[in-house]
Amino acid sequence: MKYDILYRPVYSLLKVEMESGESISAESGAMVSMTPNIEIQTSAKGGLLSSLKRSMLGGESFFQNTFTCRQGKGVITFGPAYMGDVEHIPLSGEWLVQSGSYLCSTPSLGIDTKFQGLKGFVSGESLFFLRIFGQGDLFISSFGAIHEIDLQPGEEVRVDTGNLVAFQQGVTYSVEQVGGIKSTVLGGEGLVLRLKGPGKLYIQTRSPASFVGWLYPLLPKPQGHQ
Repeated sequence: MKYDILYRPVYSLLKVEMESGESISAESGAMVSMTPNIEIQTSAKGGLLSSLKRSMLGGESFFQNTFTCRQGKGVITFGPAYMGDVEHIPLSGEWLVQSGSYLCSTPSLGIDTKFQGLKGFVSGESLFFLRIFGQGDLFISSFGAIHEIDLQPGEEVRVDTGNLVAFQQGVTYSVEQVGGIKSTVLGGEGLVLRLKGPGKLYIQTRSPASFVGWLYPLLPKPQGHQ
């Protein structure tokens, strides 16, 4: 299987070339185009209970689509639901991915959910991470451009909950408040994730929640009845 990420760093498109018999799984609605020799099969990945957890708790679609090349070479493209980039992770072990950032992966990888902790309830972001594990190829997406941080042992970084995309097994994290009440109310800052190495993590240059907050006042308001 070969891949190419086109039009980076925004409006990125993932192009995957598959040989006969190769497969790739993706979120519902992620496929943009495919050649006629690629078949699609829809199923609840990991069984009913696992799919229900991802859908209700992780914010992902209940069903996943698996695309399989049947004859000769096939080409399929995937795109995120929003303006952003795509990153490839050659996974061997485990990564935690924010809800909405999973794009597609080889079928050999398992997908489950992981609880962020009680403070996630008031973080304004998803309460659960997707736990993706095994050995294979994982493709994640970001809102805006994607930036890699490689934490050394003991090194720490604080990331706004809306800007985290994914982090590697070995990176520990906690959800904490940045500043005091005044900073939270007047400064627009609330809870952040405190991440400690060793390991890699990816952050996105834009926050969906901040973008919605900026966009909302510009939207036309519904007119009341006369």
